[in-house]
Amino acid sequence: MNAPPHPPTTIFLVRHGLTATTGKVLPGRARGLHLADAGREQAERAAEQIGQVPNVDAVYTSPLERARETAAPIGRATGRKPQTDRGLLECDFGDWTGASLRRLMRKREWSTVQRAPSSFRFPGGESFTEMQVRIVTALERLRASHRGGTIVCVSHADPIKAAVAHALGTHLDLFQRIIISPCSISTIAWSDGGPVVLGVNSTGRPLTEFVGKT
Repeated sequence: MNAPPHPPTTIFLVRHGLTATTGKVLPGRARGLHLADAGREQAERAAEQIGQVPNVDAVYTSPLERARETAAPIGRATGRKPQTDRGLLECDFGDWTGASLRRLMRKREWSTVQRAPSSFRFPGGESFTEMQVRIVTALERLRASHRGGTIVCVSHADPIKAAVAHALGTHLDLFQRIIISPCSISTIAWSDGGPVVLGVNSTGRPLTEFVGKT
């Protein structure tokens, strides 16, 4: 007889909390960037939400400080020590690392980043396609290690957007239409048959905050 299929692994994808440069600078993989006070408060709220989920098997995090600081209260709330996984790292922005977003938006390449990201490679860094393959491969590996369980993965906006786009079956060129806010939680149920998206960009904010936003 064939073995019954494994139940899906529930994956909570958490973006790190606010930093002093969020929305102003492309920090990439630069070291030394920590959560702002508001970001630490966001991390505590996310931990409170996730702490209500029974039997979280593991908490994984990007090795960057802002992600590890977000994962720390989640680890305390779940009783699971966060483990670093390089597959959850921010995109490698190469020569653009640390540049102001205002300056980058004036580059002619910026329209490619927004409209055809699958064709773009950051000078001296990673392509969006490589980033998507990296995080999807990491999530597949982690879910296979926790079949039928629940895990938390703390990462960054672009990798999470790319993972959600993959799970939705959406082309990478459309992934910029997905919004991943600081400390938001996106949920994927991933079985042997593939991923299913259960929720995206949950922050617990009142629905009135979304009215008129683009």
